[in-house]
Amino acid sequence: MNTTMNFRYFKNMIPAAAILLAAAGMSSCTSDLDVTPIDPSKTMVPDEAALFTKCYSCMALQGQGGANGDCDIDGIDGGTAGFVRQLFNSNELPTDEAICAWGDPGIPAFNFNQWDASHPMLEGFYYRLYTNIAFCNHYLEVCAGEDATHEAEVRFLRALYYFHLLDAYGNVPFATRLMSTPPEQIMRADLYKWIESELLDVKDKLMAPAARKDSDSGYGRADQDAANLLLARLYLNAEVYTGAANWAGAKEYAEKVINGPHKLWTTGKNGWSAYQMLFMGDNGSNGASQEAILPLIQDGSKTTAWCTSLFLIASTWKSDMDTESNYGTSEIWAGNRARKQLVSKFFPNNDAPQATIKEMPIAASDDRALFFGIERSIEVDTPTEFTSGYSVGKFRNTYASEGSPHNSQFVDTDFFLMRAAEAYLIAAEADARLNGGTTTATGANYINALRQRAHATTVSSYSLGQILDERARELYFEGYRRTDLIRFGYFGGSNSGQYMWEWKGGSQNGTSLPAFRNLFAIPAEDINANPNLKQNEGY
Repeated sequence: MNTTMNFRYFKNMIPAAAILLAAAGMSSCTSDLDVTPIDPSKTMVPDEAALFTKCYSCMALQGQGGANGDCDIDGIDGGTAGFVRQLFNSNELPTDEAICAWGDPGIPAFNFNQWDASHPMLEGFYYRLYTNIAFCNHYLEVCAGEDATHEAEVRFLRALYYFHLLDAYGNVPFATRLMSTPPEQIMRADLYKWIESELLDVKDKLMAPAARKDSDSGYGRADQDAANLLLARLYLNAEVYTGAANWAGAKEYAEKVINGPHKLWTTGKNGWSAYQMLFMGDNGSNGASQEAILPLIQDGSKTTAWCTSLFLIASTWKSDMDTESNYGTSEIWAGNRARKQLVSKFFPNNDAPQATIKEMPIAASDDRALFFGIERSIEVDTPTEFTSGYSVGKFRNTYASEGSPHNSQFVDTDFFLMRAAEAYLIAAEADARLNGGTTTATGANYINALRQRAHATTVSSYSLGQILDERARELYFEGYRRTDLIRFGYFGGSNSGQYMWEWKGGSQNGTSLPAFRNLFAIPAEDINANPNLKQNEGY
C-alpha cells in the first residue's frame, strides 16, 4: 500500500482550502517523496499507479515513512490524523459502547460529550478526510483517461470521504477539482444528493463484486458492492441528512449486497469462532474475507502504522487478558474498554460473569461477547482506570490457521471497513420501518442469519429497538454507534433523555444532550480562515 508520492499540508494557507489547493501548483504523480513546486510549462508524466494507490493507502497509513515517519498533514501527529483511529474515537467514545482511560487532549471530551470547535482529534479527522479528498481530486485531474476502472474507484473513495464529512460535520467545504480560491460551503442535503448521484454513476463502472482473499487480484479495492453498501448506508440515514426518509432505497441496495458474492463467514477454525476470524491476523487469508467488502490492508512488515488495526488491538488489551493465546503484538496500551450498556446487550439480566474472553461467549450464548471481566468492574466508576469497565478482546493479531505474525510489534490484521453483515442489518431495519416498526419474516431472517452465525437464539420477528441492540452486538467498536444513536433519536435532541448510558454528558448516570451535539463543530481554524464557512449551530 506504500506509494512513492507524498502530499503535504502547507502552513500559512487557508486550512481546508490549503489541502484542497495543495496540488494546484505542485508536481502531479511524480516519483518524488515530497510534493515540490514545478514549472507548469513543463509536461509531467503521471505515475498513475502510485497516485491511485495513495488514494487508498491514506485510510490505512499516516504518511509515507511508516509508523515513525512524517504524517501526510504537517503540524498534526500521525495518530491524531489517522483515519481509523479517529473514526473509532469520534463514533465510539461518545456513545454507550466505549470509554477510554487516557488523558490525551480530546479523549475526556469524547468520553463526556463535551467537545468544542478546537478539539484536536476532530480537527485531525477533518483534515485527514480533506487530505484524502485532495488526493482523489488530484488523481482525477492529472490521471484522467488513464484507467476507467481506477477512475471509478477514486470517485467512489472521494464519495466515501465526503460521506464521513456529511455524517460528522454537516455543512462542509466542497470541491471536486483543484482550485485557486477557498472552497464554498455545501449544505448537508445538497452534499447528500451529490454523493448519491456520484455513487449511482460510478457503481457499474467498478470491478464486478467477488469474494476475494489477500492473494487475489483486487483485494483491498472497492467493487460494485462497496458502492451498493454505501448507498444503502446513505439511504438508511436519509431522514437525518435531508429530512426525508428513504427506507425503500436502503433495503433495495442492502439486498443487492446480500444477494451478491460477499457472504457471511460462518465457519470456525481451530477453536476460533467464525466471528472472531473476521478480526484476526490472517483474516485476509483464513476465509473470513469473503465477508469483506472494503478491507484496509495491514502487513506488520510493510504497512507499519499506529492508527489502524494496531490501534484497535493495542488500545483494548492489557497483558492479564492474554489467557488463551498470544494476541500477537508487543504493544499493550490498555485504554479503550466497554461501557456497561454494551456488555448488557449480551447480559440483559445484569449477570455478566467475571470471565475470560474464551468463557464469556459461552456464558452469553453468543460468540460475539468477546469481553474479559476478571478483576474488572462492569460499571465504569472511574473513567481513567482501565479495569473500571469490562475489557474488549474483539481485535487480535493471532492467526486462526497455520502461520504466525510477520512482525512482533506491528500487525497483519486487515480492518474490514465495510463488510456484508452491515447489509443484513440495514435491510432488516429498513424492512421494519416499512412495516410499522416490526420486521416481516424476510427482515427477521436477515437478523437471524447473524445470530445463527454467532450461535445465539433466534425469533420470528424483531422490533426496531431489538435491531438497534443487534447492531451493537454485531458492529461494536467498528465505528458505527454514534450514527446509529442519532438515527434513533437517542444521542442529542428532544428524545435524548429516553436512553442513558454511563457518563453521557459528563454525568455518571447520564444526562440529556442538546440537539446540536448530533454534529461536530467545523474546526475553528477553518472557520476563521475561510470567509465562505458558517459554523454549526451551538458552537
